[in-house]
Amino acid sequence: MGIRGSLARFASRYSRSVQEVSSPDETRLLEALRAGDEGAFRDLVQTYNASLLRVARIYVPTRALAEEVVSETWLAVLEGLDRFEGRSSLKTWIFRILANRAKTRAVRERRTLPFSAFQPERIQEPALDPDRFRDPDDPRWPGHWAVPPTAWPEDRLLAAETRERLAEAIEALPGTQRAVISLRDLEGWSAEEVCNALELSETNQRVLLHRARSRVRKALEEYLK
Repeated sequence: MGIRGSLARFASRYSRSVQEVSSPDETRLLEALRAGDEGAFRDLVQTYNASLLRVARIYVPTRALAEEVVSETWLAVLEGLDRFEGRSSLKTWIFRILANRAKTRAVRERRTLPFSAFQPERIQEPALDPDRFRDPDDPRWPGHWAVPPTAWPEDRLLAAETRERLAEAIEALPGTQRAVISLRDLEGWSAEEVCNALELSETNQRVLLHRARSRVRKALEEYLK
């Protein structure tokens, strides 16, 4: 069944009004979806599909499987619109559906993600050389930069090859780090949105983001030397 047919079928079931949600814009979007507006659904997919794919890759081993999970998620969104009560944002609701679908697929593929993956990571090697920081007992600037980061030439940062190295550095990160830095720094999500979508504590989100940014910066420093 096509998108138009699915939305038309669901529209006939949605006679109740939209309950409280995060914003007037989201209220209008929900009303459009429940009225069978194919364009509204297409815009929703365009807005979140890439982010959903990044998060799915936390749980499943290949991009092909992640794409299947994302497709299943969009079908579940269509089928579940009548049950969405606005207790969270529409975006959070969609990403929680995605996470549940991805976990189920991971179990099926025998590649479950341990719970510890969502805890602050225990990294044996620091992301940056400890010699770049002052001693914790330094009387004036404990723990601050001893050798601060150098400014990078703007023309090199904008070069296509540098952007490719940046993408490679992000892709090489552990799954949760990759998802957090992608959502925060590439998609522009707030810390609260990432915590809600990935079901992370604020502390864990902050640790993961710091580790991800440090590793990416280290990779770029080595490339730009």
